[in-house]
Amino acid sequence: MKNYPRDIDLTRKSSGLIDTISALIDTNKKFNQFKGYDVVQLINPCFITLSTGVNSRYFDRLKKNNKKIVLGAFGDDSYWVRACMENKIFEYSEFYANGKPTKLSFNAGLISKWIDSSREKLNKKIASESNGIVACLYEYYVSYKPYFADKLRYMPLPVNTKEIEYQPILEVPQKINFFIGINRDRKEYKGTDTMESALKHIKEKYPDEVEIIRVESVPYDEYKRLMSSAHVVLDQLYSHSPAMNALLAMAQGKIVVGGGEEHTYDLMGEKELRPIVNIQPNEEDVFNKLEWIVKNKERIPQLSREGHEFVLKNHNTIKVAQQYLDFWNSI
Repeated sequence: MKNYPRDIDLTRKSSGLIDTISALIDTNKKFNQFKGYDVVQLINPCFITLSTGVNSRYFDRLKKNNKKIVLGAFGDDSYWVRACMENKIFEYSEFYANGKPTKLSFNAGLISKWIDSSREKLNKKIASESNGIVACLYEYYVSYKPYFADKLRYMPLPVNTKEIEYQPILEVPQKINFFIGINRDRKEYKGTDTMESALKHIKEKYPDEVEIIRVESVPYDEYKRLMSSAHVVLDQLYSHSPAMNALLAMAQGKIVVGGGEEHTYDLMGEKELRPIVNIQPNEEDVFNKLEWIVKNKERIPQLSREGHEFVLKNHNTIKVAQQYLDFWNSI
């Protein structure tokens, strides 16, 4: 779980009986404060760490006691999982790639959690009864669009570049440092096993021009420190658009290899900048794109600069905050 700073903590410490009862009492007490707001923005259909029935009842309280409720499509939920399963919207996803099912073991857990379940029922209720829905990635946006186009809006992920050290690549490197971060619990799902294999083959073919920085399941501060010396960062294999790790890397001046499909740029209205080295979800294409970087390393300073400009232009925190305000005021 991402332990973000917050003013009011609604987290249940564990699923044990005592912690659950304690969380119910604490949540009920704190929810008495959530009245009279113009807008309540939910981060997920399951917005508190209790059962779906409890989430449903507290959603009803929020809706009764506040003016507007907006659902966030910011991660795994039933609409995205169904879109992946039905294989009608995406050219590829974690569920289908290269014309066939991926058969990733992680998918079974997602299906069990979000499909024909109490979570899906809750998700449908909140999506239907909310005043608006905001999606932070192309993948989530198109998953909701067939059902809620009239109240759906794409909102870019906000990046506070003032807190990120910009390290532009000003000269063509003699040796290219490729960075790949491995989460051992999710490497199959994120496709890092496939990307790492392609990267190893690139190193074998160009031993004097390629260096690999491999980081596995380290604390985030250590992760950032090790990434600081990279020129190129490998992101997610199955993504169509850059998520937060990719955006943070570009904000630093790194080149991202990952999801950068044309329809993602179209959704955000970006007509000029194309800084992401877009990949298809197979090892051959990843290898070819990495080789392209090696053979065209004179482009690295330009891509470094354009990636930083892309984040400043499209993901500026003040600009994104204004987009939220404009949408909330419009519904």
